[in-house]
Amino acid sequence: MTFVQLEYIVAVDTYRHFATAAGHCFVTQPTLSMQVQKLEEELGLKIFDRSKQPVIPTEAGREVIEQARKILAEKQVIG
Repeated sequence: MTFVQLEYIVAVDTYRHFATAAGHCFVTQPTLSMQVQKLEEELGLKIFDRSKQPVIPTEAGREVIEQARKILAEKQVIG
């Protein structure tokens, strides 16, 4: 798990669209999608329900995203 992956899932949650989130993260959509998928595989759960538009987090995904937001906020405190 990396800070970048956490930033990506927060961006997807914020924009509810992979391509839009990728643009705001200054990466390509395939790069962002691959990193989100790698994080999902590492955690053993789906973070987003990709069958819906806009993309929405799963129940477990909401908890992961909430923790990601906290971790990223704490990272800002450290500098």
